[in-house]
Amino acid sequence: MFSWIRRAGRTIDDADHAITRAVAAFPPSRLDGVLKGTSVAANHSLLWFAVAALLAGRRGTSRKAAARALASIAGASTLSNAVFKPLLPRRRPAADELPGYRTLANAPRSSSFPSGHAASAAAFATAVTLESPRLGMAVIPIAATVAYSRVHNGVHWSTDVLAGAAVGTGVALATRRWWPVREQDEARARPIDTAPELPGGEGLVIVSNQRSGDADVDPAGELEAALPGAVVIRADPDRDLDEQLDEAVAARGGWVQAVGVAGGDGTVAAAAAVAARRKLPLVVVPTGTLNHFARDVGIYDMQEAVDAGTSGQAVAVDIGVVDVHDGDDATGDHARPFLNTASIGAYPDLVRLRERWEGKWGKWPAFAVALVAMLRRNQPVEMTINGTPTSVWLIFIGNGPYHPRGMVPAWRPSLDSGLLDVRWLRADLRFARTRAVGGLVFGALAHSRVYHQIEVPQVEIELTRPARLATDGEVVAKASRFTFRISPDPIPVYRRDEDRWTGRARPFQRT
Repeated sequence: MFSWIRRAGRTIDDADHAITRAVAAFPPSRLDGVLKGTSVAANHSLLWFAVAALLAGRRGTSRKAAARALASIAGASTLSNAVFKPLLPRRRPAADELPGYRTLANAPRSSSFPSGHAASAAAFATAVTLESPRLGMAVIPIAATVAYSRVHNGVHWSTDVLAGAAVGTGVALATRRWWPVREQDEARARPIDTAPELPGGEGLVIVSNQRSGDADVDPAGELEAALPGAVVIRADPDRDLDEQLDEAVAARGGWVQAVGVAGGDGTVAAAAAVAARRKLPLVVVPTGTLNHFARDVGIYDMQEAVDAGTSGQAVAVDIGVVDVHDGDDATGDHARPFLNTASIGAYPDLVRLRERWEGKWGKWPAFAVALVAMLRRNQPVEMTINGTPTSVWLIFIGNGPYHPRGMVPAWRPSLDSGLLDVRWLRADLRFARTRAVGGLVFGALAHSRVYHQIEVPQVEIELTRPARLATDGEVVAKASRFTFRISPDPIPVYRRDEDRWTGRARPFQRT
């Protein structure tokens, strides 16, 4: 066996020397200076930090690509420089292997295997491509240039570069275990053919919440310009938004064919309640900070919402409902709709901490730190879940199954499943806190005994003492008994659907 390894090693060395001699034979050209400058610029990943700064200048996919790329570089650099180089020492190519004008002024003296530059380049390019193949096509040539420059300038053998690229690619792909890549731009949902067309906004009453998103921007003016036929209402901060929208719809009677909303998730949830009560389709214009629901639907800007309304294309979207029993207000039992998520106890605090820190550290690291902080300062909640008593740190209820499994729900693959996604962390097991944090850190929380998840059409939760209920990120009630369910009547939400162009639209009905 050892003799086979020695023979393989000699074969690799011979190939490396042959490639280096072939590269050395290239005639001088302007590319020599470009490759030398690129190689030096990539020292300590400075080149990649600059590219990441450019990507982070734009919100959305570009910024997420930058964050994943920097995390991948950190892992690849640590693995290649702090682990593999000390374990697998190898001499670098001799200075006389290449012409003097190609050699670097301050050639590195560490182990040649693997190439740290190639590892960082491959990690960055792979991470960016995972988030955005389009951006990846722009970054990959830069990464390839950096990797090749290490051979061209005589500081690495070709196999060093290949091994480094493999390390970087592997690290970037491994980030999906903790930080899943969204696999689709929009969630699946049944297209429907009963939504009316709204040319120029005719028949639409839409409410604009200027308090959502950028406080210096009032989207109402843009809505009036984009939808001249619509009735645009500026939300009164001293009144409930759903009450204002309901009042405006009632005042216009049969003229109204759809309701709309411009705002964040909480605002959209209030408008969706009106749409459900009035049996009207909903137009969503994302002008909030996060716009989780709009992203799941597949509406990313005002123009997409306008185009969908004009063409009358819509999909069926489930509405989650929580029946609050023995609540803390004068109405007693009452039902509250939610579009994205609901939670009891400490989960709202966890989300607020994560959102405060994720801009600095990224979503997954921020969630991990927020989870540790929440587990340290909160007490378990005693409850029964569908009649089974348990003690939990927190409980999350999603309107539809979220991806991935584990306590960092990121997106929904479907908007009309008819199921709730119920997740909780048990507090009645030994070392429950440590096991929860360890499972999250190692990407194995979904397989831990402290983590539980069920997907059901309805769940009954009863607490030993009242606790806060939050829906779509806002605390709305305090009670000790709740029933979470999916409404039997999904609402149509306008979205351009390619099936409509091929004649495959289906009637609006639950299957």
